[in-house]
Amino acid sequence: MKGIVIAAPNSGSGKTILTLGIIKTLKDLKYTVFPCKVGPDYIDTAFLRRISGQEAQNLDSFLQGKEYKILINKDLDLCIIEGVMGYFDGIYNTFENSTYSIAKDLNLNAILVYAPKGEMFSVVPKIQGMVNFAPNIKGIIFNRVSKNYFKLLKEIVEKYVGIKVLGFIEESKYLEINSRHLGLIQSVEVEDLEEKIEKVSHEIKKNVDLDEFLKLTKEINVFSPMTFTKTNFKAAIALDRAFSFYYRENIDILNSLFEVEFFSPIKDKVLPDADFVYIGGGYPEIFKEELSANKKMLMSIRDFVEGGGFLFAECGGLMYLTEKIDDRYMVGIFKGETYMTDKLQNFGYVEVEIERDCVIGYKGDKFTGHEFHKSVVNLKHEKILRVKKAMGNRITDCGYQYKNAFAMYPHVSFFGSFNIVKNILQRMKGE
Repeated sequence: MKGIVIAAPNSGSGKTILTLGIIKTLKDLKYTVFPCKVGPDYIDTAFLRRISGQEAQNLDSFLQGKEYKILINKDLDLCIIEGVMGYFDGIYNTFENSTYSIAKDLNLNAILVYAPKGEMFSVVPKIQGMVNFAPNIKGIIFNRVSKNYFKLLKEIVEKYVGIKVLGFIEESKYLEINSRHLGLIQSVEVEDLEEKIEKVSHEIKKNVDLDEFLKLTKEINVFSPMTFTKTNFKAAIALDRAFSFYYRENIDILNSLFEVEFFSPIKDKVLPDADFVYIGGGYPEIFKEELSANKKMLMSIRDFVEGGGFLFAECGGLMYLTEKIDDRYMVGIFKGETYMTDKLQNFGYVEVEIERDCVIGYKGDKFTGHEFHKSVVNLKHEKILRVKKAMGNRITDCGYQYKNAFAMYPHVSFFGSFNIVKNILQRMKGE
């Protein structure tokens, strides 16, 4: 398999929609594409999955560990990796775990998506500086420019920087995706996504040198896949418009260990027959009326937990398990309420330590996670986790257990923090 990275100098340059257009174009050319996203983003991976037809994979050395390369599916023709934020933006004030560090680690070339604004020759030293720092930047695609503007930019960049300008995409308000407080809105909420991407693909076929693009792809080394031993347990995973934030490896690992069935907290009336329930993140606050109205599902989850069933929830899942989200009643196994605010409460990578024995581990155990939420919970339960911002000083407490149910704000990768799954399984087995 060959791969390439789609990067940008900063957020808002149009990486996502251009990456989607490239994937659509490659599919039209009969290539099979494995899409990846650098970092912990859930929303972009849903867009990548919808256009590619393949489950998208996050690549994140902080959450997944140094062996994250194992997660790349090598059975397809091309691996297209969408970057995160600016090319060099990593954890805190470093380039650690940045798009640049992932591209360098995988020994792949990068294409820079550059959306100039009120500048002409100034693009030259800006691009030159990035190329000097990262020689693996081998091409440029200009975004949101006219044909005449592009011709001028192409001439000076190729003359003074010496890298290939592959083409351009003209500016169009239609070729944008709206955003929400966690970034882009979910792919399921963009009804005309395929139409938008078809138009981007048309622009790419017309204005981007695809032959040169393909020449810049490089072979990705083959890595041994992860293997797990199947148990006799059954797992139920919440998946619908309210809960869709899951890392691909988490679902893969649970599928390897359990017989898995998905359910919708919005539409289904009862939980599937299961020994373990996983409720990930999402936007329960956006769909709180629908969730609250489904009284039978709320009761089914309460009965499951009261009966000793094992449950693990992250972020939106935690919110759903409290008594209320704002003014709407929820599951209520955790006594207290969730409130939405108008600003981010916690954002970024975190290092987590367990402060007392619980269903996911033992006192002193540590794991990594990621937080991004505007909500706060006010619960009448002991906080079990000490959460420290990675490379920072901020420390908060989180993590709640009731019977065999555990919920917390941080999202985790089961690949990088497999001990969480291992410890839950041990308790399910009575060990």
